[in-house]
Amino acid sequence: MVLTVLMVAAIGSGCAAESWDDPGGSPAAPGRQAGPAGALSAYVEKVKRAQAVRAVAAKKWGLAKTPLAAPPPPGAKPKITTRKGFEVDGGESLPPVFTTVPVKEKIVFLTIDDGAEKDPALLRMMSDLQIPYSAFLSDYLISSNYGYFKQMQDRGVSLHNHTLNHRYLRGLSYAQQKHEICDQQTKLEKRYGIRPPLFRPPYGSYNEDTLRIARSCGIKAIPLWAAEAFPDRMEWRELDRDLHPGDIILTHFRGRKDWKGSMPDMIRRVMKTVTDKGYAVAKLEDYV
Repeated sequence: MVLTVLMVAAIGSGCAAESWDDPGGSPAAPGRQAGPAGALSAYVEKVKRAQAVRAVAAKKWGLAKTPLAAPPPPGAKPKITTRKGFEVDGGESLPPVFTTVPVKEKIVFLTIDDGAEKDPALLRMMSDLQIPYSAFLSDYLISSNYGYFKQMQDRGVSLHNHTLNHRYLRGLSYAQQKHEICDQQTKLEKRYGIRPPLFRPPYGSYNEDTLRIARSCGIKAIPLWAAEAFPDRMEWRELDRDLHPGDIILTHFRGRKDWKGSMPDMIRRVMKTVTDKGYAVAKLEDYV
């Protein structure tokens, strides 16, 4: 069933068959089936191989089930708009604030905030399982070990802005907010060579100044969250206490001193919830 869904998604993604067989569009090599059928067959085999590796990793890390494979990313990213009730005055020209990405596929997005816990096991686990995630970082917490997050970046994780000092932004002046947001943009760019397009305000709290400042220093969107993961439970924003296509899941860089478990325990919990409900984890930056 999973492979059937992936096949349909692959066809619908708009990827040219020529690009799968050969970038130049030349005929397929002898023994290979040319055209869309051959391309689709090659893609399905690639997914099967990746899932076989992931199944071994799932047993190694004690997951209840093998995580499902996400479909290929869309040819064009969906249009993101601010969630109803999350608007500010003049918000049409400001970065959108949202908790869910508008998609039809059963995919969700995993995001990890702040940077307090720097567990090497998390890096190994996520690489072994090939689970994509995005990190939203506060400088005062990551500054004790910038190298940990460089390792994360080298493994394909996108690093984004969560302010310098994790302050409650609505209680700050315009100048103070600008320092927290834009100076963190500059620090991340200097340290990691990127100027993040995404920003998450601490505690999910913001006002019009926040969004105007974010736009001024290069931020394109404000992803919040629809659910939050802990080692021992999930917490939900929606009344139905369930996942929905495109939901963003929040968790934190925390360990046993803060939680009833480790970061790998948290991943086991969130992936059991996600997989049991028939969802796969996709990469947020492929859609936003």
